[in-house]
Amino acid sequence: MMKRVLITGAGSGIGLQLARDYAADGWQVLACGRDQDKLARALEGTAAQLCLFDMANREQAASALTGERDLDLVILNAGNCEYVDDALHFDAALFERVIRTNLLGTANCLAALLPRIRPGGRLALVSSSVTWLPLTRAEAYGASKAGLDYLARSLALDLARHDIGVSLIRPGFVDTPLTRKNDFPMPGRIAAGQASRAIRRGLARGRSEIAFPFAFITLLRLLSWLPSGVWRRLAASMTRSKHE
Repeated sequence: MMKRVLITGAGSGIGLQLARDYAADGWQVLACGRDQDKLARALEGTAAQLCLFDMANREQAASALTGERDLDLVILNAGNCEYVDDALHFDAALFERVIRTNLLGTANCLAALLPRIRPGGRLALVSSSVTWLPLTRAEAYGASKAGLDYLARSLALDLARHDIGVSLIRPGFVDTPLTRKNDFPMPGRIAAGQASRAIRRGLARGRSEIAFPFAFITLLRLLSWLPSGVWRRLAASMTRSKHE
């Protein structure tokens, strides 16, 4: 029987690569996004089924997703990133936009999809490696992804009795249209194809946490063990160097 995977944010970046790769592997792919033309162009030549809605809109998400059933895998990948450039004049509207998409949008999808994941199936939430360390300008993005970390780990406890596994995915820098907008160095950046392989391999093995690339993630973990005061001084020094 053909396995079914639903992927949000399938119009570009990691989500698009996952949709293509799962379709090539013989899965039935439900590719979700807001823009029908963008999705259709990106997935032309694949057998993916398109699913259109704005995940930040609870009613749209419920209407689009509640008809789905017998899903083997759900990958909630869609997200947004905006940076807080002036913390002293904090942009609450920017913060709300990022939280609404990355965290509340995920919740909207969960409400519609969790009853549709079959026993033995798996839910994957795409967070970020940013949550290992507080980084400059990342107040909104980091807070939204830290929320996803806790959400995934808590869901793993409560969904275990329903025989639904939960995986938390924490990528480093991946070459996508979103990261190409960044105006800072991105050490260890990898291609979307590499990210897709790491994610699919980890999900197939039932891993509860999937973090990559190895060298970059190892460095972040080591830095996260530093006393908070030491990291603040290092981060402040790097910020000063950037502006000098």
